[in-house]
Amino acid sequence: MIIKENAVVQKSVDFAIRIIEYCEVLEENRKYVIATQLLKAGTSIGANIHEAQNAESRADFIHKMKIAVKELEEAKYWLVLCERSNSYPFDIDLKNSIDELGLILYKIISTSKRNSR
Repeated sequence: MIIKENAVVQKSVDFAIRIIEYCEVLEENRKYVIATQLLKAGTSIGANIHEAQNAESRADFIHKMKIAVKELEEAKYWLVLCERSNSYPFDIDLKNSIDELGLILYKIISTSKRNSR
C-alpha cells in the first residue's frame, strides 16, 4: 500500500520540533513562562492537524483545523513578544515558518468550506 505524504501534517511536525528546540533555548535563558506557553500552543497546532486527518465529517475536519489556527495565532502572539523584547532570543526563521503554516491552514479551511456547499 502506498501512503500519500501530507504536506501540512509534515510541516506541522517540523514546526513542532523547531518550537521544542526554541523553547529549550528560552528555558536555558530562564524565560520559563513564555517557554511554557509557546511550547503548549506551538505543539498543539500539529496535534490538531493530525486529529483533523481522522475527522468524522467535513464539518468536523473544518472545526479541528480552526482549532489548529487558534493555536497558531496564540503561538504567533508569544513569538511576537519574544521578537519585541530586548531580553529574549528570537528566531526569524521560526516566525517565517509559522506564517507559512498559517497561510496553508487558512487556505485549507477556505477550500474545505467552499467544497462543502
